Amino acid sequence: MTRRRLFWIAALASLLVPATWVLWSWKRFPSDRTPEGAYLRIVKAVNLGRAEDVFPYTEDPAQHDCFTIRNYRKHARDRVLDAYPEPERSRLAEAHAAEAQAPDGSDVFAFFARKRGWVDRLRKDLSGIAKVEVVGERATVETTRGTRYPFRRRDNGIWGLTLFTADLRIEAEKAARDAALIERNAADYARVREQERAASPDGG
Repeated sequence: MTRRRLFWIAALASLLVPATWVLWSWKRFPSDRTPEGAYLRIVKAVNLGRAEDVFPYTEDPAQHDCFTIRNYRKHARDRVLDAYPEPERSRLAEAHAAEAQAPDGSDVFAFFARKRGWVDRLRKDLSGIAKVEVVGERATVETTRGTRYPFRRRDNGIWGLTLFTADLRIEAEKAARDAALIERNAADYARVREQERAASPDGG
């Protein structure tokens, strides 16, 4: 056997072995219709540094709040760009650009996870599963370090972590208040422009 052929066999093996191990590990995961399966997928996402992959394993209200934040921020930013004068226009348009331009709710979650250090917080506490308690639609995963993670069964049967729901609800309510204020201010700016236009000598 030539050296070239040995080299390619070794290279192929070096690729296949990790891929096979990942596939085998994934198949051994419990279903995400169990609290254990959802928790282990969160562990995997955290270890890979992919906060957006934690999103499917948060509870329904947390996911809805992420979309609510995105929608309010987008509407508010559009109104700012349409009606506000400079320099306030540029300042406000930039302030929440990440949320307003997020393609999906998972991107909003990832934004706050990075901003608030949620992934780092999880990385410090996540460990093996010691026990799982399920009571109706709620469950608690207790780790070998003694940390307890609360889950709630989502409408689609997947279990979702409830740890960040309160923070996201606060952000969604804030986004709604900001959007309402921006809408009122935008209407005021439009009214002032109309008055100035009407008062100008040429009416333009």
